[in-house]
Amino acid sequence: MSMSDPLADMLTRIRNAVMAKFEVVVMPASKTKANIAKVLKEEGFISDYQVSQEGVQGTLTITLKYGPNKEPVINGIKRISKPGLRKYAKAGAIPKVLSGLGVSIISTSKGIITDKSARTLNTGGEIICEVW
Repeated sequence: MSMSDPLADMLTRIRNAVMAKFEVVVMPASKTKANIAKVLKEEGFISDYQVSQEGVQGTLTITLKYGPNKEPVINGIKRISKPGLRKYAKAGAIPKVLSGLGVSIISTSKGIITDKSARTLNTGGEIICEVW
């Protein structure tokens, strides 16, 4: 069965694993998912990620990050641009997440980057998701 929105599936797997307090979450890999995981690691939302080339598609393994009292670092993760309704923003119109406490992940011509980087580079793009 084909999946209509693999990025929403990735975000749902992460959200469910955080709620169940899992250490790792495994999913089918793709370049886009690996780039999103890279941004999440750079922003400190996850501990690590690995891409392995097992099987037909390969797997992406994300190690989740928790605080000292087992409280999750990712409090919320939400898909913004969907296959049925894409959301684009120019550099000056990129919305802030929780007044700057969260991060928007944006697909631009310069790659998948955060909202802060997009404003610095003065480039807009498709708003993939928000993480806080």
